[in-house]
Amino acid sequence: MNIEFSTKKLAKQCSSRKAMVGKWGPKMSKILMRRLDDIDAAECLEDLRNVPGRYHELTGDRAGEFAASLGGQYRLLFRPDHDPVPTKSDRGIDWTQVTKVLVTAVGVDYH
Repeated sequence: MNIEFSTKKLAKQCSSRKAMVGKWGPKMSKILMRRLDDIDAAECLEDLRNVPGRYHELTGDRAGEFAASLGGQYRLLFRPDHDPVPTKSDRGIDWTQVTKVLVTAVGVDYH
């Protein structure tokens, strides 16, 4: 999948291991790199359903966004980068049609 970032600052923070470690520490950075590599290797969002990271859709105020676990309460947040977002007949997001994502936040504890 194609990965974009919501800000230049976030893109820079996620562009190298050194920048990640400086921002989030070595443990979370290692997991974040794995999650980004998994997203990059996937053809569509559906490919991530059964890989480590517990990729899941969010609800409520964060409806339309997705999260992947980075350990503890921390998450990688992203959303489909399609206009319009592909949906199923029940109006849910069609994971099989999402091929581009926009990373919106890293390390967020939204609980």
